[in-house]
Amino acid sequence: MARPSVVLVTAALLPDGELGGDLIGPLDDAGIDARWKVWDGEDVDWVADLVVVRSTWDYHRRVPEFLAWAQRVERISPLLNGAAVFAWNADKAYLIELGDHIPVVPTRLMDESSLVSGLADCLEEFGAIVVKPRIGASGVGLVVVEETLDPRLQGLVTGPWVVQPLVPSVRTTGEMSVYVFAGRAVSQVHKRPGVEEVRVHELYGGSSRPVPLSADTTELAERAVRSAERLLDSRLAYARVDMMIWNDVWTVSELELIEPGLYLGVDPANAARFAALVSSQL
Repeated sequence: MARPSVVLVTAALLPDGELGGDLIGPLDDAGIDARWKVWDGEDVDWVADLVVVRSTWDYHRRVPEFLAWAQRVERISPLLNGAAVFAWNADKAYLIELGDHIPVVPTRLMDESSLVSGLADCLEEFGAIVVKPRIGASGVGLVVVEETLDPRLQGLVTGPWVVQPLVPSVRTTGEMSVYVFAGRAVSQVHKRPGVEEVRVHELYGGSSRPVPLSADTTELAERAVRSAERLLDSRLAYARVDMMIWNDVWTVSELELIEPGLYLGVDPANAARFAALVSSQL
């Protein structure tokens, strides 16, 4: 009997997927033939039992092209989470909808026409604020400001943007990322920013370590996924729920449904967990 085939999707600069870990081995151990393919590669055969987006970490620069690719692939093979979910999750405006159902870091949407007055309103409401692109990744383009005359605003990347309060606890407690596979929280990574930073990515001096799941983060992460499923009328195979402490409670800062990094170099066991998820979806 032929083994099921899975295509793991990545970016051209990461032909073997996320650095620091291996997904092919755990999938092979699960009886699955897996191979890496670049999402925008030429003449790629997308016929498979399952296509799984993993490290397409350039998509935010070419969102319309990426979403069109996802729609094309979905007509050929099953695509985990799926094109409609990707379209919703690519724009951080989803936080507005999600915030009607679960605790979410306060989020305001702004474009060129509303930026000046909107920033002034947010500064009055929150004090220090974070401005970042609505469509973006890895903290690129994020700035922290405390007044509208802050020179860092002159370097804003192209909008539209989301504006949020600077969450003080990110500099002390840091951020938690909880992985939810098939509706259940399976692991948790604790992330801290570098010195004089609020971004927790290693690129900016941040650090990460695996920690045991806790009851409160597990409850929020699973509730966040259920809420998104109701909004999308779709089951979510995988999610990473990023959260910070705001007003003394864990609060969602982002819900990653497209290509969340598994932090394989930090928690190698996530590879086997993800392989088990993929096996369950075949």
